Amino acid sequence: MEKRNKIIYWIFTIWFSFGMTFNAVSQLLKVDAEVVRVTHLGYPEYLLYLLGTLKLFGVIALLIPKYPLVKLLAYAGFTFLLIGALYSHIAFHDPFKEIFPALLFSVLLSISYFFRPANRKLVLHTKTI
Repeated sequence: MEKRNKIIYWIFTIWFSFGMTFNAVSQLLKVDAEVVRVTHLGYPEYLLYLLGTLKLFGVIALLIPKYPLVKLLAYAGFTFLLIGALYSHIAFHDPFKEIFPALLFSVLLSISYFFRPANRKLVLHTKTI
């Protein structure tokens, strides 16, 4: 069971990390589609640099060994990011094809979080967070 959970964790974490890295690089390079997507939602274009940089740091935090507090913060940051993306697309009545990536990454992140091994969890006073 433990081995199965580790495999599930790594598959979904790598899939999530690859997608976030690809998206971060396209935001940092200000690919036209990213600029259109962000400005359509009413956000300034310069926000792409911040989002792309934070996504890269978050992916690094999820993949490096140890540092469970940093991992927990990365999971929280990605959760806030994805909730904001979902809300923004829904508020603008975007079609499902625009909402789907944020929904997919929310599911990937949730599965990664749920199946993370014990050595990647923050333990406080014998309680696992």
